[in-house]
Amino acid sequence: MTCAVHQSILPRARGVSVNGVSIPRDLIAREAQHHPSRTPAEAWKAAARALVVRELLLLEARRLEVSGEPMADSEGRREAEDEAAIRTLVAREVQTPTVDAAICRRYYEQNRQRFRSSDIYEAAHILFAASKADAPRYAQARTAAETILAVVREHPEQFAALAKAHSACVSASQGGNLGQITTGQTSPEFERALFALEPGSITPEPVATRYGFHIIRLDRKHEGRDLPFELVADRIAAYLQECVQRRALAQYVARLATAARIDGIDLAGAEALRVARAEREHVTRGYHCLLPRRSRDQ
Repeated sequence: MTCAVHQSILPRARGVSVNGVSIPRDLIAREAQHHPSRTPAEAWKAAARALVVRELLLLEARRLEVSGEPMADSEGRREAEDEAAIRTLVAREVQTPTVDAAICRRYYEQNRQRFRSSDIYEAAHILFAASKADAPRYAQARTAAETILAVVREHPEQFAALAKAHSACVSASQGGNLGQITTGQTSPEFERALFALEPGSITPEPVATRYGFHIIRLDRKHEGRDLPFELVADRIAAYLQECVQRRALAQYVARLATAARIDGIDLAGAEALRVARAEREHVTRGYHCLLPRRSRDQ
């Protein structure tokens, strides 16, 4: 998205400002590239909100005479002084309670399904490659898959030989063997069909995916196991602590926004919370920020 596109989206009747401090159009346009969105208009609005939140925090830091020592990474990149001031302000003014072991344990017990190793499936398939865009070939592939499936169901011991002879997948040389598969490694349609099978069974009909048609055989399934609390306690604590910090920062930003005069953009409700969450990433990552990139663009 070019700056020209963003400039055309910016309302002409009025600009964006915080307590009379104008946020330039070209700055919003540059910031928009860091906010992937469905449309240029949404990217522009996200960028404007991010810059408004940044300005709110900067104005408060100046009012309280807060400054900070810029941080540097291992490659020598340093924060801008404004970013250091924002980070210091948030650290000083946004107080958050510490998440204790009891809270972590309760979260673990209430969300046991999240702390379980994945099921592992050992499977094989025969692929008849085709694209829906090529209707004649797609229909031909379906017919071929149905024909071979009938043979496989009658003579399952021939699966490997038929895979070598007919499959369009590189696994054909291994008799269609795909090795071990876990959630997220194959297409959704393939997964649904595979996960519905019992070990030793074959799909009752060819399975259509964006790659074509598959005959799928499930050889073995290894059930996942619950992860012990001690193994995930630190991860839970970090996650819950971040949630608490996000809520606290959202409330802090909301208070600043309520007391300020903001023109040209709406910073209310769920959108303010979303911007505040992004600002949380900004102040904790320093130069690796998700919000305004001024220090890197200048």
